[in-house]
Amino acid sequence: RHVAVGRDIVVTRFADLRLVRAGEPCANCGQPLKVQRAIEVGHVFKLGTKYSEALNALFLDETGKQQPAVMGCYGIGVTRTLQAIIEQSHDDNGIIWPLSVAPYTVCITPLSVAPGSEVMRRAEEIYAALTARQVDVILDDRNERPGVKFKDSELVGFPIRVGIGEKSLAKGEVEIKPRAGALLPVKADEAVAKVLELIGAAA
Repeated sequence: RHVAVGRDIVVTRFADLRLVRAGEPCANCGQPLKVQRAIEVGHVFKLGTKYSEALNALFLDETGKQQPAVMGCYGIGVTRTLQAIIEQSHDDNGIIWPLSVAPYTVCITPLSVAPGSEVMRRAEEIYAALTARQVDVILDDRNERPGVKFKDSELVGFPIRVGIGEKSLAKGEVEIKPRAGALLPVKADEAVAKVLELIGAAA
């Protein structure tokens, strides 16, 4: 408003511009363009030599002459990245963390947390064995109902859950549940090997 082109603004070039539409050919490769929503997870800003000249940040070029460094600033939005992962990897029950970014790879869920019980003994044994193999493990030893523990495990999104209860141990088994897979009854003595196999298959 109240701006006159020619008087207030010197225009060196006029161009006919408009927003691109989905399906139009790409100017570089000719393929049809897709318009999608996205999240900025990183950025690069070229600062030029403004600050290097002010700070006397110089280098010698191939001729031995001093030149100001061309500076830039770079950033990665860690929080935005996690948000993008969750947006792409979840279901109605909660998060489904990929192994590469999961806070813990395995959640061990004993259905009874009575000290000295066979359930807790087996849970602690599996916990120690996986930890010794550099697997990130959490042992849910809260005195909560099994349903609460299972629901929380799915909500948080641990890639693998190991459920241990008196009934399954009576059959010599534990139950392994990949976050996005079916429940797997496994011999208790083979639980660690099965978890390592699942981690290797998903890596």
